[in-house]
Amino acid sequence: MSIKILYVEDNPQNMRLVGKMLRVGGYEMIEAVNGLSGVATAAREMPALILMDINLPDIDGLEATARLKASPQLAHIPVIALTANAMHGDRERFISAGFDGYLAKPVTKNELLNAVAHFLSLAQTINTRV
Repeated sequence: MSIKILYVEDNPQNMRLVGKMLRVGGYEMIEAVNGLSGVATAAREMPALILMDINLPDIDGLEATARLKASPQLAHIPVIALTANAMHGDRERFISAGFDGYLAKPVTKNELLNAVAHFLSLAQTINTRV
């Protein structure tokens, strides 16, 4: 059984590219095209990790992540911002807003797979202690 990763992204090209990268890493990607469907999909599918775009057509990635982290059933799922917002201070702003990690677009396959493996490993370590 492969590990499920939810990618919340409204750009079809980005969705396709990240999907290819994740499949190379042996992961199963679940798709959501906006923030509200991302939150609903996370609740339904319980992915091991969530990649979240910031600029989404309904609620933005900040609000979607706040809703995920406010849910006792979903708060343990690592959420990584995967965004074109790459100005000085953006990483800190997203981490302080509740994201577990940050990747700037365009992301390389190695950056993405290393970050995914890192946060999945951290989540597993935390979950085995509980």
